[in-house]
Amino acid sequence: MKRILLTLISVMTLCLGLSAQTYNMVITKADGSIVLVPADEVSNVSFVAQEPVVDVPRHFDVIATIGNHGGMNKDKKGHLRRSVTSLETGATIDFKNEGGEITDYTLEAICKGKYFYQVPISGDRFSKLQFVDNKIKVVQEQPFVTNTYTARNYTHAWLNDNTLVIMACNGDGDKIIWTKLNTDDMSIIGEGELDLALSEGYKLFTTSGILTYRKSDNKLFYFYYQKTAKRNGVSEKNFHVVTINPETMAVEHNNVCPIEGEMAGSAYGELLQQITFFDEADNLYIACFKDVTEKLKDGKLLRIKNGEFNIESDYDGFPNSDGKLLTVQYMGNGKVFCYSRHDDETLGTGIDDYAHYYSVIDLNAKTRTRLAFNGTEIPYSSGLFSQRSAVDRAAGKVYFGVNTADAAPHFYIYDIKTGNLTKGIDMVEGYYFDQIRIVED
Repeated sequence: MKRILLTLISVMTLCLGLSAQTYNMVITKADGSIVLVPADEVSNVSFVAQEPVVDVPRHFDVIATIGNHGGMNKDKKGHLRRSVTSLETGATIDFKNEGGEITDYTLEAICKGKYFYQVPISGDRFSKLQFVDNKIKVVQEQPFVTNTYTARNYTHAWLNDNTLVIMACNGDGDKIIWTKLNTDDMSIIGEGELDLALSEGYKLFTTSGILTYRKSDNKLFYFYYQKTAKRNGVSEKNFHVVTINPETMAVEHNNVCPIEGEMAGSAYGELLQQITFFDEADNLYIACFKDVTEKLKDGKLLRIKNGEFNIESDYDGFPNSDGKLLTVQYMGNGKVFCYSRHDDETLGTGIDDYAHYYSVIDLNAKTRTRLAFNGTEIPYSSGLFSQRSAVDRAAGKVYFGVNTADAAPHFYIYDIKTGNLTKGIDMVEGYYFDQIRIVED
């Protein structure tokens, strides 16, 4: 990765028509396009330039289930997967005689490049897989050695293109275990336990927690909370923010979030939905929520500034919250594509209830806009654990799908630069549409 010297410049009203303020110029792409970030929003640390956007041949994998939505072990009969070259034009998507039915591997997976990685349903190994000609191809598998993991219940982070860290609580729930893999050959290059102890009165850690990696200072961040019991136990009101040295896996900080709530995806990490992202200044954002009642939630988008090691106490990037925030995907230039639930007793809060919708957050303007097509808001979708959206930075587009009550599932294309929305192809009725993944050819 090339490092780019970032220069602090003063930008005044006379030269750009902006309010008098000092800005940091952050180069975000190889084409020289920039984002101006106020100096008081960025810690005084060195930055690592984001990876250049590379246009490589790629296709889309569309994933659905039958009978009910998948996720969280709901797809007990397996799931359906099909590769297509375009979501903008072409025939209506059907899985009959054209897709693959998958029963040995889970809907939950780590996707990167041509491959996807997971602990399969057998729960005895790590698998590196491809989906080729609408069939699963096993590329490499690594049996567990010391630490063991359960299908679906773990979190992960990439340290580089071929070093993957897997983390979860152990079977008894009283320790956090980790395994480091070389994904070139799936060999285990390290494993152990984090030096974390349960606080007095608590018996269990979160099932998986959330793990991510900050490049600018080479730190892993792990988010977890504690519980008094597995069933009907009381959860800690404020989650923990742990900083880890990725070389030694030593815990360097264990801070308590100053804002009450918990992370989204605490049971399954980011295997189903993207919950964390970094902006151009390497500030870390995480989707969270606070209980309003047992069923109703108040979504939050919290932030850790670059160079800091805990959540900001006075920041929430999810304006006009009306329910649980589920998925956040960064489009660049302060824009976030998000999927959330409108928490209303009349709509319901279940996995299959039609209460979920898409919106775009503008972090700079501190606004959120629900997506509409031809002047009409896109209807609510079902699928609490779905991620039917994929950001294609090279194409400058977000591809997303809906699973509404009164129409067959279909796709939309959001233009990142203009904000324009166009309609793509449809899917045959009868399927529960759950995921889109962009896969390199």
